Parts: sequence; structure tokens; C-alpha cells
Amino acid sequence: MELRILIFLAAAVLLGSCTKEVKIAIPGYQNQLVVDGSIRDGEPPIVLLSTTQNIYAPTDISSYLSSFVSDAVVSVSDGTTTVQLIQICTDNLPSGTEAYAEAIFGLPIDQLQQLHLCVYTSIDPSIFGQIGKTYSLTINHGGKTYTSSTTLESPSALGYLKWKAQPNNPTYGYLYGFLNDNPNHNDAYMWELKYLNDGFFTKPFGPYFNDQFFNGLSFEFTAYNPMSYADTAVANSSNAGFFHLGDTVVYRLSKMGQKEFQFFDKKTNQLFSAGSPFATPINVPSNISGGALGVWAGFSSWYDTVICQP
Repeated sequence: MELRILIFLAAAVLLGSCTKEVKIAIPGYQNQLVVDGSIRDGEPPIVLLSTTQNIYAPTDISSYLSSFVSDAVVSVSDGTTTVQLIQICTDNLPSGTEAYAEAIFGLPIDQLQQLHLCVYTSIDPSIFGQIGKTYSLTINHGGKTYTSSTTLESPSALGYLKWKAQPNNPTYGYLYGFLNDNPNHNDAYMWELKYLNDGFFTKPFGPYFNDQFFNGLSFEFTAYNPMSYADTAVANSSNAGFFHLGDTVVYRLSKMGQKEFQFFDKKTNQLFSAGSPFATPINVPSNISGGALGVWAGFSSWYDTVICQP
């Protein structure tokens, strides 16, 4: 017994003598430009610019608004036509653009009109998105130039999209569709939904996916109702996630490039794993050159309208 105790004490001393103080040099805060830009077929380019914030900086509304950049020169080119974008701000919106502003910022118009949030865009139809074209983005700010490019690929159509009632509740049901994936191309998608009279689309949980595991396959899938979770009448009931009999729903399936998909996929994973001590650290990639963060993404879309009835 005494021998065991002596061996244990000797081992403890030996292990204790092997410890070493480890010092980790944490990089200091670096101010960087953040780009949130997109262009969709038939629509103008939309670019929001901001700067990164120090983790120890205040988190009030004034600090949030001060992070937006309004003194940059932003242009978009399709290889033939180059257009310098103009600024449109939420507290001075042109008539008829309110619903579009709500879709961009995800806030009700009465709140947006109290804020000074600006986007870079254009009303020149020559630079509106067209399928098959590549659009180059150039940003000049603070003596630096940032560039990126994105292509509007050919959209993919679903084989069909239909509504089916639940067996135990015929007044609520789900959508189901059929996707034929192109075997000759690596595709990436985003899907969204809205009611016919809504001003903007709602993204579901995990709206981004690619064909890494189903390239060239054809299969049926189901789609739930993300709008229902904002409806107080059904949000906490067994009908949450389903579509009501008689609803008219617009489904939008958008194609994007692989670099753009990697940005959105990693960003979504980072948002939903933030704060978890078991999550793997995620570095969100950017397709902006010149030292900026963010993304310049092209979306080409296919739409279908479904009336929820048998």
C-alpha cells in the first residue's frame, strides 16, 4: 500500500513539473469593409456596405447605423455596359418602393422610415439582371478598390409542385414537389415562399442547399410553411408549418454559383451554432477580392404559384 502511494506521489510530481504556461496572441481588431450585394434576373443590383465592429463596441442602434458606409463609389458591369450605382435611403424612399425596401432589410416600412439605411442600386434597366450574363462589381472606398463577379446561371424548374392535405386534418396540408437535377453541372439552390399578396419572400430554416449528395438524381421532396411561425393563430399549434386549405402560395427556387453557396451555407451554420461550446469554429468565405468580407451573389429564379386545394 505504501509503495502504491509513493508511486502515485512521484507521478503527480513528475506531471506537475511538465506543465508549461501557454500564451496565445489574439489578433487585434481590424476594420474591414463588409459587402452584402446581389443581383437577380429582371431586377436591379442591390449593394449594402458596412464596416466590421469591434466585439467590445456598443451594440445600440446608433452604433449599428454608424457602421453603414455611404461614401463609396460603386459600379456594376455586364461586360458591355457599366453603370455607377446611386444611393436610395429608407427615410426618403421613392413612391412605390416601400415593399421592395421591406424585402431588402426585412423590417416593416414604418420602422424603416424612422431609420437612415441606404443601399446602392440603379433604376437603369440596362443593368438589370439577365440570365447567362456575368456581372462584375467594383467598389472604391477609403483609397482601396474591391472587386467581385457573379453569373446568373440558367434556372432549374421543378417537375411539379402540389398541395396535399394531412390525413387527420383536411384543412391543413403541405407542399410536395419533384426535382430533376442536372447530372452535367454542380448546382446550388435557395428556396423561398410567400403568400400571393405578400410583399416579400420568407426563407425557411436552412434555405440553401447544393447537389453534392444527389447530383443527377430525380426525387420528390416536401416543403413546409415558414410564414406560419409568424402567425399567432397557429404558431404554437399542431398546424404550424402547414398550409391552410385555400391559401395561394408562391414558391421561388433560385440558382447560384458554388462560391456564393459556400458563403451562405457557412454563414447560416455559423449563425445557428454561435455560442455552442461544442461547435466547430467556422470561417465564412468571401468572394470579394481586395480585403473586404461578404458576398456578391447572382440569383436566377424559377417561380410557381400553388393554390392549396385537393
